[in-house]
Amino acid sequence: MAAVTAAVIAIAGVILGWIAIEIACKPCLERGREAIDRSLNPDYDPDEDIRAPLNTNPDPQSPPGISSTQTLK
Repeated sequence: MAAVTAAVIAIAGVILGWIAIEIACKPCLERGREAIDRSLNPDYDPDEDIRAPLNTNPDPQSPPGISSTQTLK
């Protein structure tokens, strides 16, 4: 009977440890799981995942093609 009790306590400890790790590392684990899901998805195209700004001109007052560091003459 002592062996069964020890096994049940050990299994409960492993389960509680797993839950604690899942809660503590949730943001990191979610990003990792999303990355794995994307890499295993045959319909995913990394070229469609555009995160760069479309407007590279940060100064709305200057005309297009001229950066804010250049001056107009």
